Amino acid sequence: MSNDLSFDRMLGFARALIRTPSPPGGEGDVAGHVLAEFKALGFQDVRSDAVGNVIGVARGRGEAPAVMLSCHLDVVDVGEEAAWEHPPFAADVADGFLHGRGAMDIKGPLAVQTYAAARYLEYPAAGSVIVAHTVLEERGGWGMEHLVEAAEVAPGAVILGEATNLDVCVGHRGRAELIVEITGVAGHASAPGRARNPLYAFSTVLPALEAFAAELEEDPVLGRATLAPTEASTLPASRNVIPDRARLVLDWRVLPGPTAEEAARRVEAYLREHAPLPEGCALTVRCATERQRTWTGCEEERRLFTPGYLLAPEHAVVRAAASAVEEATGRRPETRPWTFATDGGHTCGVAGIPTIGFAPGEERHAHTNQERLELAQMRMAYDAHPALIEAVMGALR
Repeated sequence: MSNDLSFDRMLGFARALIRTPSPPGGEGDVAGHVLAEFKALGFQDVRSDAVGNVIGVARGRGEAPAVMLSCHLDVVDVGEEAAWEHPPFAADVADGFLHGRGAMDIKGPLAVQTYAAARYLEYPAAGSVIVAHTVLEERGGWGMEHLVEAAEVAPGAVILGEATNLDVCVGHRGRAELIVEITGVAGHASAPGRARNPLYAFSTVLPALEAFAAELEEDPVLGRATLAPTEASTLPASRNVIPDRARLVLDWRVLPGPTAEEAARRVEAYLREHAPLPEGCALTVRCATERQRTWTGCEEERRLFTPGYLLAPEHAVVRAAASAVEEATGRRPETRPWTFATDGGHTCGVAGIPTIGFAPGEERHAHTNQERLELAQMRMAYDAHPALIEAVMGALR
């Protein structure tokens, strides 16, 4: 057990994580690093679960509900490595920033949360501090969904380490990836009269989708729901064949409430009413799925759907968190939503566990080849966490 909880050691841990690639489903090596660090720091109940989430606990005195700190283990692809100013897996520290894939999304904040929680191993809080870092967040959040559904942990509140620029985030729109499929009759391109070409349906379907998007609801905190076609394809894909299937992929940033199935049914009903199809063609809408496999070997066909959520800005946990951050940093944080989706859709949107976000980092650097985390802000977040954790814990009592 080590009692060195210095910023420099924490930063070294973050750099080691960045140097370890961890695509969705391939988080095994980085999970091993985190588990080893949990043990070295002295966490109790250290384990990984069936899908590969890693968990450690700083047990409290039992007088208050537990607070869970959570980041995810996976990161998105780096793209063309030559396009990066700093190599994506070098974990360079330069010009006051930590650079690389995962620097701010989310291995830097993961190190901050882990070391902040370790402070409660020597001086236990009123309630336990759980650290649970999840898998496959970037592909819909299977890790957190499993963690909640299997009751692996039972926190009274959750603090996510997604970038907030030291603000307190209280929710986000969800994401539904939908497939619009139009079927026709295939044929040789030399004889189009023998076929029923589903591509002609795009002339009515695309304008109808644009009209549908223009009518979507708006939330005073989360903003307007949006829907956009992002990909078109055909089957068969040969260029001298009239296809019998044409597909559109839709990205719908949904407000909290609808399930994946409800979202698909709503789009399909609208298109059936507003998008006349060519003779011999038919249309269906469904939630997109993909076969996912965890680093532990679990395999499942998963819907590409992340729920939205909103914790009321006047909620006791939000008020307590904002006050604690202001006192610790000298700056009143904005209480606002994220623009992107997080695991909070599962913890709060589905399970109803009060969930906020607090972390260093600017959202604009996420998923880019300029990803970086300002060291000064990282230090401020690290120093603010004890006050934040205890304030949230106190708001639950």
